Formats: sequence, structure tokens, C-alpha cells
Amino acid sequence: MPRYKLTVEYDGRPFVGWQRQDNGPSVQAVIERAIFRFCGETVTIGGAGRTDSGVHALGQVAHMDLARDWPAEKALGALNFHCQPDPVAILSCERMEEGFDARFSAIRRHYRYRIVNRVPPLTHELGLAWHVKNPLDAEAMHEAAQAFVGHHDFTTFRHSRCQAKSPVKTLEAFRVYREGDLVIAECSSRSFLHNQVRSMVGTLRLVGEGRWSPADVTKALAARDRRACGPVAPADGLYLTAVDYRSAEEDRAARAAYLAQSAPDGAASE
Repeated sequence: MPRYKLTVEYDGRPFVGWQRQDNGPSVQAVIERAIFRFCGETVTIGGAGRTDSGVHALGQVAHMDLARDWPAEKALGALNFHCQPDPVAILSCERMEEGFDARFSAIRRHYRYRIVNRVPPLTHELGLAWHVKNPLDAEAMHEAAQAFVGHHDFTTFRHSRCQAKSPVKTLEAFRVYREGDLVIAECSSRSFLHNQVRSMVGTLRLVGEGRWSPADVTKALAARDRRACGPVAPADGLYLTAVDYRSAEEDRAARAAYLAQSAPDGAASE
């Protein structure tokens, strides 16, 4: 059964999130409906991350399995046609090896958070960025953000209903910088906790406004207590920008190692 990798862009405003749910439209449901209209197959797609309601994507990744070996370009055109008029676009469609998994083959996810830092209200950016009127010191925010880089217990910065087994994550990079009225925060990690990025950005806003020092952020992280977190930033400004993957050879080796470790007595299984 052919497996395809989809790179997906979407405006998160109309959706309850990536994952199909009973309480409203989702990005996953839009793409699965498009697949059915294209080839008549009822398919469940897998995604690299479950973005929340209102969160956007420039480079979400999903995989789909189809019974027929369709040319990738034909599938790409058909899916984009059938996703309309929802604000979802399939940027690329690629044939992959059978073992590829959009979630489990990923080695790194990249998020960007956009703040429009000005007094006038938003017009074109409404719903696509966080509007903060008070002046922000982006350099101070960047300095404070370095406390998050590394291997830490992020209990303070995860949603109380987060379903992750462990609050410990390794944040590889966190950069905050200014471009005119825009303050941009970018971070990368293999995986993130529920609301982790929005919680960290909301806390960094306090630093940018001069209400917290970088030391206060370090103290909040060390507290391992959700009550120590600053106000959570809204979904409007958050974007999943890209997902990195192993090469096909590395992915095969990783799957083989996993199967060998999981099999009884260390024996490889098929």
C-alpha cells in the first residue's frame, strides 16, 4: 500500500485544531474528506503534531496510505482542489518508504510565535498575531529565553491537562528578535508539551515589558509548578513552521533497532 508524505499549510482560525473531533471542524477532517472525494477511500491520516484550536501551520507534515499507486503530482492537485474552500493547502506530496511515519519518524519540530508590538489595532494581522501594545525589549526576552534551552522539567510551562508521560523535554534552540513592529520567537525541539510554546512566550512577555527579569524566568522553570507560569499567550500568533526527518537509511536503521529492542530476548521480529 503506497505511503505518501504531505506537507500542509493552514490558517488555524476556523478549526478546533489539527485532530479530528466531534465539537467542530478540524484540519485532519478536511484533508481526509478531500482524500475520499479524490479517490473514494476512507483514510485516517497521521500528523506530525496536534496543533490546538486557532494555531496555524506553514509546514505541518502528515502521511496517508492509499490502495492505488497514484502519481504524487496527481494526488497533490486533487487534494488541493477538494480541500477548497477551507484555508488548507497541500504544499507537497511525496511517495515514501512504507515505514515512514509523520509523527514517529520526526526528529525535530520548529515553532514560530509572532507578536505585533504597536499601539494601533491590528487589521490584516488580526487573528494571525498577538497584539501587544506595551513596548517590548526583544533583547531582554531573548536573554531570558536561554533559560529554556537544554534538558529541563517543563512542568511550569505545560497545560494542566497535558497527556505527555513526562514533563522533561530538551529544547534545542530559542531565539527572540525584532523586525520593525514584529517581535518573533522561534524555538526547536524533538517534541513539545501541550501549551509549552504559548506558556513560554507569555512568560517572556513579562520580561519584555520589564515586569520580570531573566532570573525570574529561571526561578519559574525551577519551580516545576504551573502556578509559577506567566499568562499564556493566545493561539493567534503560533505557527508550526517545519518538521525535520531522518534520512530513509537512518529511518530504516532506527526502526530495526526499535524492533530488536522490543522483541523477546532481544531477537528481531518481522
